[in-house]
Amino acid sequence: MDTDDLLRRGLDWVARIAPYDLAAVFTLDEGSLVVRAARGHLASQVRGHRIDLARFPTLREALETRRARAFTEDDHRHGDGDPFDGVLDLSPGHACMVVPLHAAGRSLGVLTLDRTHCESYPPAVVDQVETYGQILGLALDNAERRVALENLREAELERARELDEVAAGYGVLERSVSPAVRAVAARARQVAPTDTPVLILGETGTGKERLARALHRWSARADRPFVAINCAAIPASLLESELFGHTRGAFTGATRDRLGRFQLANGGTLLLDEIGELPIELQAKLLRVVQEGVVEPVGSDKSVKVDVRLLAATHVDLEKAIARGRLREDLYYRLAVFPLRLPPLRQRLEDLPLLCAAMLAEQSQRTGRRGMRVSEEGLARLRAHAWPGNLRELSNVLERATIVTAGEVLGPEAFELGDMPTGTGPIEPAPKTMSAEAPLQHDGRIATLEEVSALQIQRVLAHTRGRIYGPGGAAELLGVPPSTLQSRMKKLGVARTA
Repeated sequence: MDTDDLLRRGLDWVARIAPYDLAAVFTLDEGSLVVRAARGHLASQVRGHRIDLARFPTLREALETRRARAFTEDDHRHGDGDPFDGVLDLSPGHACMVVPLHAAGRSLGVLTLDRTHCESYPPAVVDQVETYGQILGLALDNAERRVALENLREAELERARELDEVAAGYGVLERSVSPAVRAVAARARQVAPTDTPVLILGETGTGKERLARALHRWSARADRPFVAINCAAIPASLLESELFGHTRGAFTGATRDRLGRFQLANGGTLLLDEIGELPIELQAKLLRVVQEGVVEPVGSDKSVKVDVRLLAATHVDLEKAIARGRLREDLYYRLAVFPLRLPPLRQRLEDLPLLCAAMLAEQSQRTGRRGMRVSEEGLARLRAHAWPGNLRELSNVLERATIVTAGEVLGPEAFELGDMPTGTGPIEPAPKTMSAEAPLQHDGRIATLEEVSALQIQRVLAHTRGRIYGPGGAAELLGVPPSTLQSRMKKLGVARTA
């Protein structure tokens, strides 16, 4: 029901309390009152009628005191006059009532009732209509808030569409000249219109969330919510509540009911990023959601039905995670119905011109530098880099270059592609206990990938003196978000050094 329909029904209902020939709702518009809705056989003559509040002190008084008032013949003859003077030919002695409409401490307008019958409304009727006016005011306020929220949601959806367009350009996808990326885009287009779960694989920084947004944008759920949650960025103790919601009193600090990400994404798409980091104790509950489409909020014994298209993303080798007992095999097969693997940047260097152009255009909103471009010599230098941080690292390199370059052309000298930005010095050699000469442990065996990762994090933390955040921090150097790095450190047992 829209606001105008609500008001029309409200005016029809008030006739049960107080008969009228004309009932009208005026809403405030700066210093005026404007007829928003009208009912009765005189309604067609007053629609759109506007009055200046400055000319009607009694109406201002009604709004300020929030009390209803019935007007007498004397009021009409010697007071402000009638709000419909010049529009309707009503006798001075006709029955007239003004009821203020307000809610949440805010004046919304007035309800007016008029009868051609020359007799004032009785005080008991005025009191009843005043009470009804409070209810109508609350309903009007709720309707306006609902419209405002809907407009905000539409604006957010439009913004999301704009971001998705940027994301599509950022990740190139269908405009890519890389055969590997074009193949991924084609497969993504095939699966997007379905509700089939998709598992997006790829190294950190390859654009997995951007691909997920593209899948949502290409689906029939495009005008519904897209919700993402990073399973590695939220402490395990809070992750269950974040995913499934909780009821008031479910745990200390749960002062109200809260919807989880599955409920927030109802009707739309949910991305479970870094699914390989999901605690094993939550995987059975997630499996039930995937299988049955129901969630059970923390602290509740009731199941809530949800309609969610599920996407998952990870840089972890999930088959190895299964072998190590860190991932349920049955959950893996539920999520990996349609896998998509994004290639790392080093395997799609032919896309550098497109990627650079898209990223520079997107960054111009932050840097204020429009029209920036990379020269051929600059592109040659970028192609020579290994890009361990993939697209995220490229974005950082381009943004730094934009900031320090006076002109619009980024040449090879503009790019800081070492282990540290120019002027901060090389990474210091690691202590002997963390030798990086070869991927060997002191017992002579080959180090595992996790041991090598821990070693690299330790080396970078030693160089940054334990600093994780900000320019030149360990997270930026490693090309990962700070929250992801901290989660990885906790998992690998790496201490933050000072």
